[in-house]
Amino acid sequence: MTSFEDLGIDDSILKGISELGFKQPTPVQEKVIPLMLKEQVDLVSLAQTGTGKTAAFGIPLIHWADPAKKHTQGLVLCPTRELCIQVANDIKALAKYIPKLSVLSVYGGTRIDQQMNSLRRGVQIVIATPGRLKDLLNRKAINLSHINYVVFDEADEMLQMGFKDDLTEILAHTPKEKNTLLFSATMPKEVAMIARKYMSNPVELTIGTKNAGAENVRHEFYLVHPRNRYLALKRIVDNNPNNYSIIFCRTRRETHDVAGKLIQDGYNADALHGDLSQAQRDQVMGKFRCKNIQILVATDVAARGLDVTDLTHVINYNLPDEPAAYTHRSGRTGRAGRKGTAIVILAANEQYKLRQIENKIQKKFIKCLIPTGGQICNKQLVNLIDEVNNVQVNEDQISPLYDDISEKLAHLDRDDLIKRFLSLEFNRFLEYYKNASDLNVTDMAKQGARKDRNKKDTLRDSRPKQKYTTFSLNVGRRQGIIPQGLIGKINEIQDVGRIKIGRIEILRNSATLEVDSRYTSQVLSAFQQSEINGKTVSIEVARALPAKKAYQGKRKGSFQRKARR
Repeated sequence: MTSFEDLGIDDSILKGISELGFKQPTPVQEKVIPLMLKEQVDLVSLAQTGTGKTAAFGIPLIHWADPAKKHTQGLVLCPTRELCIQVANDIKALAKYIPKLSVLSVYGGTRIDQQMNSLRRGVQIVIATPGRLKDLLNRKAINLSHINYVVFDEADEMLQMGFKDDLTEILAHTPKEKNTLLFSATMPKEVAMIARKYMSNPVELTIGTKNAGAENVRHEFYLVHPRNRYLALKRIVDNNPNNYSIIFCRTRRETHDVAGKLIQDGYNADALHGDLSQAQRDQVMGKFRCKNIQILVATDVAARGLDVTDLTHVINYNLPDEPAAYTHRSGRTGRAGRKGTAIVILAANEQYKLRQIENKIQKKFIKCLIPTGGQICNKQLVNLIDEVNNVQVNEDQISPLYDDISEKLAHLDRDDLIKRFLSLEFNRFLEYYKNASDLNVTDMAKQGARKDRNKKDTLRDSRPKQKYTTFSLNVGRRQGIIPQGLIGKINEIQDVGRIKIGRIEILRNSATLEVDSRYTSQVLSAFQQSEINGKTVSIEVARALPAKKAYQGKRKGSFQRKARR
């Protein structure tokens, strides 16, 4: 069994590692550290979040840094402020016993003059977000001309966030002769492009399977009708009493709405989205890290760079538009050797997305049934009894009160005491789930729905002609848009019943679709500011579609690819 001592690490760094409580290197550390200590090559490492990547590149950075030289020698680029702070803290802890080695994190949202003053005093290793580093370069406050190492941490996230041009500009300030290390959970074409353009014969190390999901994560999905999505979410949460989870939503508005409903329904939840100020964001994350908040509802953008090691569940309230984003979501649980569960709440017409993700992560999803009210009550009861059995009794605190309490309860026998205790603690669940309906979408229900639709189709010609509004979107085939995806987005609109969809036309960089005119405002709201494959969607009412070259379809999965003649 390999130890850190076997990797050739300096004794002073080993002392820092030992103080952090690390016993054995993770697979990524075992592969990367000896290679970088001996050969100093360009490196592409594909590994999931939470596999020990920071120490894998941080230890070689510390090893090769020279505290006697004041200029910056190592640079780590991170996508977010949170990750930047986390990486800096980890490297500082590893370098605790290296005299006079300075490590600095630079990021937006704080005073730049303080960071500039630190850089003037001399910093050997800088951890930075691209935006703040560009500001410092423009002010000539940092010199990257003597850099020996550049590390891209979570490179795929940085590119997805639109930092490609910033990275190119930053690298132009670094010397040609340097070592470049690229760490990424997935290997999209943009990451491969950076490796080709800026790295010299890089060694590729893959921990696990390329683009695969984390090994310790169980992937589940629950099939529901879109209108029951929130009810299903509550049952999943209630069926996992001790969950510590992140719920991912697509948009800021949805994040705010879901968190608001959970809080109103008595859950210990809060939201994290782009409308929060940095101070509000820090406050929410502080509460979540110390578990004063049990459930965090977040968008993909807001959650980037979060590092919480003991999440039990990641719940996809809606699937992301890109399969790679699911890899990042699910990788936030099952970390540091723990088991985790990634859950998808899925509408029937979204099952094609699940197959795409299965191909990407090379794992199968397990279909689960939404628990009934009786099952949830039983699970909550067992959990409550376990808590009673495991509670630590402090005799010194209880003794002064015990005689009075015992006297007040003396008229109750054992059975009465148990019943009253359960009623006091458990009435909310018993009452709420007393007449709870089955939320599962069964095959029979889907067949019946298809029969009803077919029956309605036979009467279609005798009805008044449907009035449609035509919408124009700024996304098309190039962004991976397909008709089923647009229909699925409309299916998710809540509290409106069936919405009829007319023709859909998808071009290279745009799309047009017809929707029942009565729901114009709801459709505009559903698409506005949503993201598809990293591109923010804009939608507007447009002129009607031409008579040809269009798809025609109906809602609820009965989509037909037929052009009007």
